Amino acid sequence: MITRFGSLQALGRASPAELARCKGVGPTKAARLVAAFVLGARSAQEELLGRRIERPKDAAEFLGPRMRLLAVEMLLAVLLDVKGRVLAVEEVTRGTLNESLYHPREAFRAAIAHKAHSVLFAHNHPSGDPTPSAEDIAISREMKRAGAILGIEVVDHLILGGSRQGEPLYYSFRERGEG
Repeated sequence: MITRFGSLQALGRASPAELARCKGVGPTKAARLVAAFVLGARSAQEELLGRRIERPKDAAEFLGPRMRLLAVEMLLAVLLDVKGRVLAVEEVTRGTLNESLYHPREAFRAAIAHKAHSVLFAHNHPSGDPTPSAEDIAISREMKRAGAILGIEVVDHLILGGSRQGEPLYYSFRERGEG
């Protein structure tokens, strides 16, 4: 199956219908495969709870497995306590192949509910290229302004792409002096 799809990441992004078309895989096995990939990604993400995020790369390594499998864009909010430890990771929105529409009110809802001190936003680019679009830059600035108004610091906005030789490909607005 990996040969057919080209990589483990591509296999993980395959829809149940695509998987079911493989020899020996029907709808039930396809659903089980999808569930296994989702559970594996969520398990990796749970390791983040209670840990401090020291660098953008740390967040990219933990969030990447879940987000690289997606065929659509998704925005996550990583909610942090006053010491920078992860309180929760909440899905804000899911979009389409090349965009995810969201407004600060949705993005900060979970941060307010969890009484987070700060938040790190992360979204994926299903293309694998983490280069920000003009819309990504504009929304990142808007989120930063909204956070300042709410008193919730936006510590970074990450765009997650694929991986190269086991290293996550990501764009950090903070590392680039933009966040």
